[in-house]
Amino acid sequence: MSRYALRRALLPALLLGLVAACAAPAPTSSGNTDVATGGARFSTADAATAALGADVGPGVFPRTVTHARGTTRIDARPTRVVVLDTGELDDVLALGVTPVGLAGPDGKVPSYLEPKVGGAARLGTLDPLNLEAVAALKPDLILGSQLRVDQLYDRLTTIAPTVLSIRPGFPWKENLRLAAAALGEEQRAVDLLNAYQGRADEVRAALAGDPPTISLVRFMPGRLRLYGNLSFIGVILHDVGLPRPSVQDIEELATEISEERIDQAAGDRIFYSSYGDPETTGEHAVVNGDLWSRIPAVQTGRAQEVDDSVWFLGLGPTGANLVLDDLTRLLG
Repeated sequence: MSRYALRRALLPALLLGLVAACAAPAPTSSGNTDVATGGARFSTADAATAALGADVGPGVFPRTVTHARGTTRIDARPTRVVVLDTGELDDVLALGVTPVGLAGPDGKVPSYLEPKVGGAARLGTLDPLNLEAVAALKPDLILGSQLRVDQLYDRLTTIAPTVLSIRPGFPWKENLRLAAAALGEEQRAVDLLNAYQGRADEVRAALAGDPPTISLVRFMPGRLRLYGNLSFIGVILHDVGLPRPSVQDIEELATEISEERIDQAAGDRIFYSSYGDPETTGEHAVVNGDLWSRIPAVQTGRAQEVDDSVWFLGLGPTGANLVLDDLTRLLG
């Protein structure tokens, strides 16, 4: 089992951590599947009860949240939240919370979220993260991921209760529920996920018949990735019933290839983007090259550029719904 698949298998156990004092329910998936649509439905009743104490209902504080770095006690509903990645930013905004501060790997806010962040303090990049600026905001909750800020966790906990997912957007629905557990917004998360799944089922129904295989290509500085089933966008494609080429039909976040193997990006439809300037990511060199031009989907005009900030950096319910909009438009 790959490390990504292993983490996916272990994550439900990590999410059984919404407990107050001694015990409480965690916002976990019911696993109930509608056979006709493939859509999983969620409920606040889908939870495990700890061995001691009584259940604590949704929105009740104090509570202790189990996450990637252990457990964190949160005494009252947070009102001053600092987020340290784009997935957490999408999550908290969708849950009705505007953070007081935000940071990220490159210090940028995805364009589709920019109008929503208001006067939130921009804290720059995570490397290095300005801890003094974080502390100055007097947060009562910090949300991030172990992948990004694991080495800073102990210092962050001296500033405010800190809750970390395993990695940004992996998997995105569980990360949303983890953020909701910390914020006391379990029901809102359930409503968001069920509304998303309802839309995904509509897209699935519209594509009924013989849906095309979808190839996902992302150009990054020094890397060329084909995205797998465990990625944010891979989960969405699964939810709408769109199959993947065999090289991407993997229980992984992504697989990396060389530019000389770009033929592995072949699929009935190709969606591609760049993380950064296409000149520096290698996109321009590849898509204007001979190998790219030989791919059948390229020859038939079925290779299309998509918004990287939504498809690959969205990592939350708002981004997911925008991807559904794009799929409806591009495949309609």
